[in-house]
Amino acid sequence: YTMVYGILRLINFAHGDIFMVAGLIMVYAMTVMPIYVAIPLMIVLTVLLGFTVERVAYKPLRSAPRMSIMISAIGMSYLLQNLALYVTGGLSQQYPAIPWLSDTITVFGATTKRVTVITPVLTIVLVLALVALIKYTKIGMAMRAASRDFETSQLMGIKINSVISMTFIIGSFLAAIGSMLFFTNYTGVTPTAGAMPGLKAFVAAVFGGIGSIPGAVIGAFIIGICENIIKGLGWTTFSDAFTFALLIVILIAKPTGLFGEKVIDKV
Repeated sequence: YTMVYGILRLINFAHGDIFMVAGLIMVYAMTVMPIYVAIPLMIVLTVLLGFTVERVAYKPLRSAPRMSIMISAIGMSYLLQNLALYVTGGLSQQYPAIPWLSDTITVFGATTKRVTVITPVLTIVLVLALVALIKYTKIGMAMRAASRDFETSQLMGIKINSVISMTFIIGSFLAAIGSMLFFTNYTGVTPTAGAMPGLKAFVAAVFGGIGSIPGAVIGAFIIGICENIIKGLGWTTFSDAFTFALLIVILIAKPTGLFGEKVIDKV
């Protein structure tokens, strides 16, 4: 969310549904092939889906008003949901158990799946890798230039279409990894399974500071910890409400988020 917004100033509402499709791909792939083939195939197909979504739904509207692109994003989200509904018949699909990740372990007397412990560690590793890519590689430099000034970047010879496509490819790769971690814990994959994680990811991006990748991750950790504390206190019904109430408070008190840059309008 935050990478795409940083360059296109667009919230990719179809991102949660790409996450959901990655889960369905894994479900069906595991029925016909071994896991060491299914996981790379799922990642490749998810990346191809993200690339296709950008080319079909966003690229033709590059110079269109921002509202038109947003409507296209919402339309793509519903298209993916309804295609998944057609394929699955609306029935929840059981996500396959992934060896080692799905194993049960005991940490400080509490029993949980190994994926619960792996997720925050892997998240930090991936974020560090992503920040390094953005800061120290040629494509990362092009991304930073495009996010700073779209038109001037084009004049400087940066191939904007390639930069945007690469952004969607990276985002889809992260969605594929995220779906594997998420559905290993919550094993029912439905056509709307990506809606709530997608909305919460959006809240995390806004809370941390839209456009700031470390900020978005810190925002996600804060929201996740607070939600689990609320559930631990027995107020499970209000855990989702807390997330969206937090969004309202942040937008009122600090619209740029915790680590967002202050926007200065040049006159």
